[in-house]
Amino acid sequence: MKNLKNTSLLFILLIVSACSSSSTDDDPNSGSDDDKVIITPAAATLIFPLNNTECNTGEIENVNQSWVTFEWNASNNTDSYEVNIVNLNTGNATRSRVSDTESRVLIARGTPYEWFVVSESSSTNETATSETWRFYNEGPGIQNYSPFPAVAVNPERGVNLAASTTEVSLEWSASDVDNDISSFEVFFGTDVEPTTSIAVTENTAVSNVAVMSGNIYYWRVVTIDEIGNSSFSEVFEFKIL
Repeated sequence: MKNLKNTSLLFILLIVSACSSSSTDDDPNSGSDDDKVIITPAAATLIFPLNNTECNTGEIENVNQSWVTFEWNASNNTDSYEVNIVNLNTGNATRSRVSDTESRVLIARGTPYEWFVVSESSSTNETATSETWRFYNEGPGIQNYSPFPAVAVNPERGVNLAASTTEVSLEWSASDVDNDISSFEVFFGTDVEPTTSIAVTENTAVSNVAVMSGNIYYWRVVTIDEIGNSSFSEVFEFKIL
């Protein structure tokens, strides 16, 4: 009788074990974390405000501010978006996180901005960043807008160049809502705030700028339009090893 009882108990345990094994095999989520495929989010595509244009559809809050709705297309594998908006006059940045594909933000009027969107997912720390667009938020009574501040192209900001480098070509990009940029003035040197003007040019590059090993160089560009409006870029830097 005792042997029969033990045999029955063993039979029950075998059935439970088989069912448990079958359940695990059928569960697609039962694998180890190492086996799971993490799908990173894709970059969003910006819609509005348009790049290098004047934004004139905002809802005016007061003489100094207006509400602008930033819009972009949904990106794959994305749970939320971080909207980054930078005031190009002050360098101040605002960030907001939304799950929708638009964000209504109060910003200064008569002011240049740049913006981009970071796609995020709850299943991974990996993110994807959209293109960066620039626009002017319409201001009261403005007939002609200052150019957007220039952006460094070469040398890249913060880059280290070989010790054998004796000359560099300073290159930048620039844009203007009115499309009337007339010239650029370039300031260059080893001072953190460069004050030595090395060129006034209609081009977006200055060649054969002498440099020496062991120095950190700083440069900035003033962009001037036909009306006389101007904008100062940020100070860019690079090092000769």
